[in-house]
Amino acid sequence: MTVLHLGDDENRFSPDWLQRVHSTLDEVDDVLVTTGGGKFYSNGLDLEWLLANGDQAAKYVAEVQELFARVLTLPVPTVAAINGHAFGAGAMLAMAHDFRVMRGDRGYFCFPEADINIPFTPGMAALIQGKLTPTSAIASMTTGRRFGGADAVAFGLVDEIAGEDSVVQVASERVRALTGKDRGTLGAIKETMFAPAVAALRAPA
Repeated sequence: MTVLHLGDDENRFSPDWLQRVHSTLDEVDDVLVTTGGGKFYSNGLDLEWLLANGDQAAKYVAEVQELFARVLTLPVPTVAAINGHAFGAGAMLAMAHDFRVMRGDRGYFCFPEADINIPFTPGMAALIQGKLTPTSAIASMTTGRRFGGADAVAFGLVDEIAGEDSVVQVASERVRALTGKDRGTLGAIKETMFAPAVAALRAPA
């Protein structure tokens, strides 16, 4: 089992952070658990870096979407152990996993795009809509609502909640029984299941 620790700060998607995550994904051979430290699972896009490097915006967004596509189709069972806030692209990263376990007492799961005036790309929208019912997609994508753990379960954003000290343990138990699946078969299943989202995520801007 590979436990990928996203970091102890806001875990925004800086170019160096993206490279580190991809390097870890290269080494996953059985199951993957991702988690953060402190208050955040991930706050998503590194807007400060993006504002300072506007000429690289298209390349940056393509790299972020490639991460989503890769996690979405990773040929092993995956689970996000959401220890704290998951916002924007951070919530999308969690959504790309097979399963999600969220801390129940603190932290929000939120797509804030409607409030920060950043529309979803077609790929990002396809990713979210590929995992949610239409009702839940509208409730989460068009409102900017911050879902606590119990509400996130009720709307299907996450699968279950756990205590602060047991999020990683509960998440690990959810996928532990799935170890040993054939990578070729599981990868092919995911590629078929999520073909529209993957195509949208990897489409040229």
